[in-house]
Amino acid sequence: MANLIHKADDLIETIEELSHNYKMSGMEHRTRSKQGFENTEKILPNLRQDPATDDRPSFSQDVLSHLGPYNPLGKQITDNDTVWLLDNTAFRDPKTAEWQAEFVAAVFDKDTGLEVSTVCADIAEKVGIGKGDEQEQRITERLMPFMQSILPGRIVNMEIGGITTLKLGPGGRNAISSDIKKIPSDYKDGDVITSFATVPQETNGLLQMETAFAEPEGWGVISDIDDTIKITQTSDPIGILRSTFVSTATPIEGMPELYTFIQHLITQNAPFFYLSASPYNLYAFLRTFRQKFYPQGTMILRDASWRNLSGLLSNLTLGTQEYKVGRMIKINSWLPKRKMICIGDSTQSDPEAYGEIYNKFPGWVRLILIRKVTDIAAVGIEEKNEPKRFEKAFKGVPKNVWHVFESPEECYDIIKVLVV
Repeated sequence: MANLIHKADDLIETIEELSHNYKMSGMEHRTRSKQGFENTEKILPNLRQDPATDDRPSFSQDVLSHLGPYNPLGKQITDNDTVWLLDNTAFRDPKTAEWQAEFVAAVFDKDTGLEVSTVCADIAEKVGIGKGDEQEQRITERLMPFMQSILPGRIVNMEIGGITTLKLGPGGRNAISSDIKKIPSDYKDGDVITSFATVPQETNGLLQMETAFAEPEGWGVISDIDDTIKITQTSDPIGILRSTFVSTATPIEGMPELYTFIQHLITQNAPFFYLSASPYNLYAFLRTFRQKFYPQGTMILRDASWRNLSGLLSNLTLGTQEYKVGRMIKINSWLPKRKMICIGDSTQSDPEAYGEIYNKFPGWVRLILIRKVTDIAAVGIEEKNEPKRFEKAFKGVPKNVWHVFESPEECYDIIKVLVV
């Protein structure tokens, strides 16, 4: 009988969890409906079918790109390409204790996007997010990574720390390669080294990257980006477009100071992970923002929606919990013994994602801080800030672990009590 009761309790809990997830999905769709996301998306371009300037990739390369790193005919980088190397965090191989890291690279055709970006700037003007030469130039520059043709099946060679040569790729269908590589050198916790792509002279892009080294134990931080540390207005489609393509990237008031405080308190060596539902098209833009206002860290974005501007709005508003949970599972596989501080906001599914990860990996997440975005009521989605939403999201999480705040000043004493 006791066993039957236990199974019934488990079934009820599962039903409640499914009901909650369905409700959160409903909240996402109500936000999109009330704010006219679909209407805005309809007037934004999807230029996925436009070929590169020299009809790259070939048909055979296009087919083989489905094989990702197993593509037997990967192509070397040329001087007609744009290459991005993304910052990363090195961690110890649990079996050998050697340093290793996930190296991510993306490749575009550098000669595409110029005329397309002008067209898109005109569309952006029509939806009212930019006026004047200066703003139009900014729109064009920020739109460029969405408009350039991607080049699947490319191999990127790089030199890490001036010592070791690595081969990344070939990249997959989205022109992104993601490779776990050994780093055979004697680095220590907290070291940050710069590496370079070894490419033809005319190749452009983000040709250098930083690798931060993190030993298995200590503290770490996982932070959302949009409306947690940067003003994005994720509840408003025009607000997203304006903050992404027109406005100067602006930090949430008080958050840069809070992150500096956290970094000093848990040591300069602590790894920071910046996790966003934004597509990788925005990596360069967001990295520049992070470098200006926040501690060095690894930025993890969605590897989707290349050359699809409307996909930006979908990425930021749909399926964010599943995406973020999946990425945090990866971070846990790198640093399972670290004590993590998770920081997010109430506009999306950060509470649900952090609550799920807390219960999935007992003892890994030590503190959850959720910024209560007070302009949500203005868009009619008041339930996102209701106490019962947070109680449900943090079911099974002790009350002293999660905190909802409006001002960053509320967080200082909470963090001191935890760490000191």
